[in-house]
Amino acid sequence: MSLDQTNGEVVYDAAGAAALDNEPRVSQSEGSQVTAAKSADQRDGLGCHSGAERMKSEAIAAGNGEMLERYARDYPVGPHDQPQGMCPAFGSLRVGLRMRRTATVLSGSACCVYGLTFTSHFYGARRTVGYVPFNSESLVTGKLFEDIREAVFKLADPELYDAIVITNLCVPSASGVPLRLLPKVINGVRIIGIDVPGFGVPTHAEAKDILAGAMLAYARNEAETGPVMAPREGRKERPTVTPVGEMFPADPMGLAALLEPLGLDIGPTVPTREWRELYAALDCAVVAAIHPFYTASYREFTSAGRPIVGSAPVGHDGTAAWLEAIGAAANVPTRLIEQAKQRFLPAIRGALSAAPINGRITLSGYEGSELLVARLLIESGADVRYVGTACPRTRWSDPDREWLQAHGVEVQYRASLEQDLAAMNEFQPDLAIGTTPVVQKAKERSIPALYFTNLISARPLMGPAGAGSLAQVVNAALASKPRFEEMTAFFEGVGSGATAGVWQQTPQDRPEFRERYARKLEKAARQRKSQEMV
Repeated sequence: MSLDQTNGEVVYDAAGAAALDNEPRVSQSEGSQVTAAKSADQRDGLGCHSGAERMKSEAIAAGNGEMLERYARDYPVGPHDQPQGMCPAFGSLRVGLRMRRTATVLSGSACCVYGLTFTSHFYGARRTVGYVPFNSESLVTGKLFEDIREAVFKLADPELYDAIVITNLCVPSASGVPLRLLPKVINGVRIIGIDVPGFGVPTHAEAKDILAGAMLAYARNEAETGPVMAPREGRKERPTVTPVGEMFPADPMGLAALLEPLGLDIGPTVPTREWRELYAALDCAVVAAIHPFYTASYREFTSAGRPIVGSAPVGHDGTAAWLEAIGAAANVPTRLIEQAKQRFLPAIRGALSAAPINGRITLSGYEGSELLVARLLIESGADVRYVGTACPRTRWSDPDREWLQAHGVEVQYRASLEQDLAAMNEFQPDLAIGTTPVVQKAKERSIPALYFTNLISARPLMGPAGAGSLAQVVNAALASKPRFEEMTAFFEGVGSGATAGVWQQTPQDRPEFRERYARKLEKAARQRKSQEMV
C-alpha cells in the first residue's frame, strides 16, 4: 500500500496505471493521427446515454439517413417516440437465434453485447452469439468494417450455415459502419447485414420485422431468379396461408384445423425457423397478419402479389370474421366458408360460456397481440376498459381496434408506462395485466396482476383451443384479491418508498434536498443540450 502524493489517493497496486484496450494507440511517429483519434474518442462516447437526437444526427452525417427515414415510415412514433422497454435489438437477435443453420454476429459496444447475449441465454437460445469488438481508432478509421468482413469470411462455412446475420447496434449505426457493402454471399452462405439502433427502432417487436423483412427480401429475389429448396417436409398439396407473428406453438395447429374445411393448409410462420421455409412462406395463397406491425415483411408479400388479411380467429366474432376474410382472399366458395363457420363457431361459443371471466381488467404489453387478447377476454365476459400496446397503429390492426372501440374499450398505441398506470388509476380494475412495472405498481396497491408476456401470451388464443384458455389463470388471479388485501393490512404502517421498513426513528422527508438534486439534473441536461447544438 502506498500514498499517491499527487491527489492523496491510497493505492494498493499499479492496476490504475494499466492502459485500457479502448484507448487510442498513437505512437510518436503517428502524430498526424492525433486529430483522428480525438474524433474517435467523441464517436466512441456515443451510446444509449448520449441522447437520441445526437445519435440520429451522427448517423445522418455518416450516411445512414436513408435507413432512418425508412424506419420512420415503417414504424411511426407517437404519441411517444419510444415506449419504455428492452433494447430493440433483442427482437432481431431472438429471430436469428431461433433459426437453424443461421449464425448471428453483433457489432456494438461491449456492454450492449453483454446485455443482449445474457438475455438471449436467459430465454434459452443455447446458441453462440458472435461479436466483433472495436475501439475508438478502429471505429473511426474504418478498421471495424474490415474486421467484420474478415470475421464473416472466416465464419461462412456452407456445411454449417445457410445464412449469417450481422447486426449493427447503436454506436456502429451512428458511425455509419456500412454493412451494405458486405458481399451478399460468401462460399454459398447468405450474408444479411441490418442496423437495429435503439435511436431508430422504437421496440424490440419491430426489430423482429427488420430481420424477417430483410430475409424475405433476399429469399424473394432468389425465388424470382431461379429454383430454390423445398421445405424440409415437402410442399403442401393444398394452397397455404402464411401466418406472420410469433405465436404460442399450438396456435398454428389450431389455424390448420380452421383452414382444413376451406380447402387450405397452414404454411410456415414468419419469422421462420429455417431459411428454406422463407420460400414456402412466400409461396402462399394468403398472408395472415396475426401481428399487425410487420410492415417490412408485409411489403415483401405485397411485392410477391400475395393478399394480406388482418386480425386473427380469436373468440366467436373474431373467428367468424377471419374465416370470411381468408376465404374471400383465397377465392374459397361461400358454401365452404359457411360450413366452416357452422363447424367451429358453436364449439367456440360453448367453450367461452363454459369458462366465464367476471371482473374489470386493464391490459397492456409490448408483444403485439394485446388487442387480440382483449377481444378474447371480452367475449369471455370480462369488463375490459383499456388496452395499451407499445406497437404502432397499422391498417392490419384496424379490425381489432374497431371491434374493441365498439365495445367501449380505450385503445392506446405506443402506450407509455405512465399511460398504462393512469388507466389503472382511472378504471380501478379487479385485475391488471401488463408489463413488469405495471404489475409491480398494481400489487403495491393490492390489485391482482399478471405479467402479459409469460402468463398471457404464452397460451393458445385462436380457434376452439383459444376459447376459454385464459379463464383459469385470469380467474385464479381475480380470486387472489382478498390475499392482497390481507397482506396490505398486515404491513400497514411500515412506510413506503424511502421510508419503507422498520426504524428506530422514522426518516424525515427532506424535499429541499430533492429540489436541489433536481436542479442539478436540469442544469446538466441543459449543458448537454447546448453541447449537442454546438
